[in-house]
Amino acid sequence: MTEALFLAEFSDPTVGDEITLSGDEGRHAVAVRRIAVGERILLSDGAGTAVRGEVLSTEKASLSLRVDEVLRTPTRDRRYIAAQALAKGDRAELAVEVMTEMGIDEVVPWQAARSIVKWVPDRAERHLAKWRSTAREATKQSRRFLVPVVTVPMSTRELALRVPETALTLILHEEASVPLASVALPASGDVMIVIGPEGGIAPDELEALTAAGGVPVSISDGVLRTSTAGVVALAQLQALGAR
Repeated sequence: MTEALFLAEFSDPTVGDEITLSGDEGRHAVAVRRIAVGERILLSDGAGTAVRGEVLSTEKASLSLRVDEVLRTPTRDRRYIAAQALAKGDRAELAVEVMTEMGIDEVVPWQAARSIVKWVPDRAERHLAKWRSTAREATKQSRRFLVPVVTVPMSTRELALRVPETALTLILHEEASVPLASVALPASGDVMIVIGPEGGIAPDELEALTAAGGVPVSISDGVLRTSTAGVVALAQLQALGAR
């Protein structure tokens, strides 16, 4: 059985250390998951480092663990970013969840012109918190040690300014003539994929992002949902990068 993973605060752990898990995570581990003394679990700092060890003691809302092993996420040459357009219902959150399971490093909420959902100022923080919570829970579920960064939402103009900062930006577009599989990936650096909303990327947005250096690509012979497109693109990028 795979050990449960919880997010904790610690730095520079070594074998033999004792780490306390408290707060919401500690309460969830003890009261909900019923983690008991003697069980082996994983604790991650959410930044790429984790420890595996045996639970030494439990309280009502906390537990202590002895570090038996220190684990670290391998360093990758490329860092993957998803600019995910806001979408109705839970489609965008589903995209965040599955891309996190796939290993996305950063998610940028994009207020695209054709997004039905609008993050108005008085609700933006609540929506953003939900995306970040989704990323945290998906990280734990997939036993990854790195929680993706979920940035503040960006407009198309702000996203276009981000494009030149990447080593490569790919714009997922159903009318693109270049398949993603034929694109040469940079040896290192940030690779960003831009995922449009249900209504697609507007012509002026496509023009702005392309002018900034983005490359329109296709990932399927059909039109994918916004909750699916990023996952398919990320899987293709990972396969290309593994060659």
